[in-house]
This record gives sequence, structure tokens and C-alpha cells, in this order.
Amino acid sequence: MRPKVLVTRKLPAEALEQLEKHCDVDLNEADRPLTRQELMRRIRDKDGILSMLTDRIDGELMDAGPNLKVISNYAVGFNNIDVKEATRRGIPVTNTPGVLTESTADLTWALIMDAARRVSEGDRATRAGRWPGWSPMWMLGRDVHGATLGIIGMGRIGRAVARRARGFDMRVIYFSRTRLPEEEERALRASYCPLQELLRQADFVSLHAPYSEATHHLIGPEELAMMKPTAYLINTARGPLVDEQALVRALREGQIAGAGLDVYEREPELAEGLAELDNVVLSPHLGSSTWQTRLQMARLAVDNLLAVLQGRRPPHLVNEAVWPRK
Repeated sequence: MRPKVLVTRKLPAEALEQLEKHCDVDLNEADRPLTRQELMRRIRDKDGILSMLTDRIDGELMDAGPNLKVISNYAVGFNNIDVKEATRRGIPVTNTPGVLTESTADLTWALIMDAARRVSEGDRATRAGRWPGWSPMWMLGRDVHGATLGIIGMGRIGRAVARRARGFDMRVIYFSRTRLPEEEERALRASYCPLQELLRQADFVSLHAPYSEATHHLIGPEELAMMKPTAYLINTARGPLVDEQALVRALREGQIAGAGLDVYEREPELAEGLAELDNVVLSPHLGSSTWQTRLQMARLAVDNLLAVLQGRRPPHLVNEAVWPRK
């Protein structure tokens, strides 16, 4: 019998074709997340699930899928999955790290440049016929070159962002749970800094920390108050790292100069008032959204899933305690 697999959103055809060679695939053909009821119904006879960050995979869903042998998440993060419960049941959980690092770092820089130089704001004004022609004082932004970049979370993506900062001759400071070795700090030209001091010094604060209960609202009213009134907050990590309502107030009151956001607390919903502000750039979770990266992610998610179903250790296992399988 071929294993049965649920794929909760459409993926690049090449990756799906590889999966279909080995499994009976139940693909969500709709271009939207499955509802909770749909997930519960379609998981019943499945041996594996290839899930998205929008899918809540908890004990209740695992109960509904008694044959479940692997959860392959199409993302680096996995806070949508109750990993502790999956581990208790001996179900491997996998993710797709590494392949989206450079694309997400690129998008981070797009938001830094856009927010500082008011590109999207200027685009809206130009399209609406509000551009009065060149003027020495119209729509002034802030220089990026030579500024201080503060990176919170110095994992793969944080380090990739830091590497790009060298081209802008920026001073790079960072805060992370684990300090980098001295030789890596030297290579990146980055200096470790306590979080509060980073917030006070940085002209651009870029978030790359993982999301957990401990990092929920890592940036809230107190942290925003520590930032310079000329500083910008950039978030391409996870929406709930930022207290979005507090950010709206800080942007509205000029407590900080601006922000660039690719992720949100309750996607796709925005905090009330956020969309009306001119000093924030809002992109719709585009961090890994390139043809090349999404194909690589899909291939890796498929490889992870097939490895477990075929009795092999998956390339990227989140819960090491379940392997080797008993």
C-alpha cells in the first residue's frame, strides 16, 4: 500500500510530482488555508502531512489522524505545531531551514531601503498626482549608508543581513540568545550588544529572532520608547514578536520614524490603524517569495516527508528525541 499524504496548499509542480511518485497525495487545490474542520476530516487516513505555518497541528488534530507518522512543515519556523505533543507520540516534525536565508535577507534590505527613502510613499503620491515636481525639502528620508544597524537574532538570516550591511559601510550591533564566536563577529564586523542598549543606539532595528512564548511581544511599548525618534523597525521574522497596537501608536505619535513589516500578529489581518499610516511599508509575507526559493523549500519538505515514510532519517528533524524510531 502506498502511503497517503495530505498537502495543505499548492506547491511547485516539480516537488509535487516527486511526492506523487511514492505516495497517494490529497492536495488542497483551493488557494486558501484549509479550515479547521477540513483539516480534521482530511487527516483521518493520512500517514503524513505537508503543512504550512497557517495550519495548527496540535494534539486534537493528531487524534483525528491516528495513522500520522510525519509532520513536514513548509517553513523554517514551526510554532504552528505542538512539537512536545508530537514528540510524546513519536511523530517526527521537520522544517525547511537554510534555503530561504538569502531571499529573506534580500527582502529585509528592500524594506530597510524603502522605509528609509520613502519609496512606497513616494510611489503612492506620484500615482495620485500629488508630486509637485522636484523640491529641495519635499519627502526627505534618511541615509542608510554609514548608519547603525541593530540585528535582534543572529541566526542564518540575521548573519546574512549583517553581511549585506558591509556594502553600506554600516556599523552593525546585534543581540542574540547565543553570542557568536569572536572570529565570526570579526568576519561580520558585528559587535554584541545588550538588547536595551541596541534599541537605544540603532538607526535600524531588524528582527530575526524565532517566535516562542518567551519572545512574544519582544518589541512592545517600553522597547519602542527606547528607540531613537529617527529610527526604523524592520520585521521579517514573525509577526507576534511585535506588539502591533503599540507600534501603531509609536508610528502615529512620531515616537519612531518608521517601520517595514513583512509579517503580522494575526495574518492576514492588520492592527487597526496600521494601513492608514504613511510611515510604514507593508509587504504581504514575501520573505521567501521567489520562484527559486519556494521550489527549494518544496523539495526539502518533500524530501523530509519521504525520508520518514521510507524509514530514513529526514534531512531536517526538529524533534531529535524521536529518532531513531522505536
